[in-house]
Amino acid sequence: MEQLLKRINELAKKAKDEGLTPEESEERARLRQEYLARFRQNFATMLDNTVIMQPDGTKTPVKRKDTTKH
Repeated sequence: MEQLLKRINELAKKAKDEGLTPEESEERARLRQEYLARFRQNFATMLDNTVIMQPDGTKTPVKRKDTTKH
């Protein structure tokens, strides 16, 4: 993930300094999507392993919100 972020930053700097070719713009968009997907997966894993410590000492796992209901 570090290499991915490094390349995204290189492309961002180049975009600011001199602009990107269409291929580089596509690469930047693809890399950003990949980075976000990995970030979301890592964050979800962290939440899956998170518990709330109750005053009585019991641990309650954090549950995911059901986003399918409106």
